[in-house]
Amino acid sequence: METALVLAGSAIGAGIAVATGIGAGIGQGYAAGKGAEAVGNQPEAQGDIIKTMLLGAAVAESSAIYGLVVAIILLFANPLMKLL
Repeated sequence: METALVLAGSAIGAGIAVATGIGAGIGQGYAAGKGAEAVGNQPEAQGDIIKTMLLGAAVAESSAIYGLVVAIILLFANPLMKLL
């Protein structure tokens, strides 16, 4: 019974961890839209705007990657199973 509870909790935790990708996707879409708007307003600053936007996208994507790593650990290399 304990094993089933640990596996169920791990599956729920993995689902919540993967849900971090939703926030990252929304943030990146918002940043890309604002970056395109800024380039439209000031085309001469395109290089600086794109550099800043790409840096922000990389930072936002890192949280989604961390969520994916946590989900993979919970599903395939579950450290909680060793406690039983």
